[in-house]
Amino acid sequence: MYPAYVLAGAAHEHYRFNLKAGNGQVILTSEAYSSKEAARHGIESVRVNSALDERYDRREAKDGRPYFVLKAANTQIIGQSQMYSSATAMEHGIESVKTNGPDSPIIEETAD
Repeated sequence: MYPAYVLAGAAHEHYRFNLKAGNGQVILTSEAYSSKEAARHGIESVRVNSALDERYDRREAKDGRPYFVLKAANTQIIGQSQMYSSATAMEHGIESVKTNGPDSPIIEETAD
């Protein structure tokens, strides 16, 4: 079943997807999209950009925990990670997105 992109409905008739690793853990979460088609385009953007290290912006939350965002060529954020306990754990998360992002299937959990 995993790794996979899980596309689901979100609040206020929006859509969001999570990229899940082989163990079922969420490794990347998208922004909210206004349509299922737009969310699918977001998944395609992750597939294209996830293999490129320069697309990852390594950040630190206010509480000091590391996390990353994945950006498209136009610098738009297309996904964000969870908060990690260390920079090493964050780098493992990035490697997981690089491995699973390009060709994981899509599982739809939407009502329509």
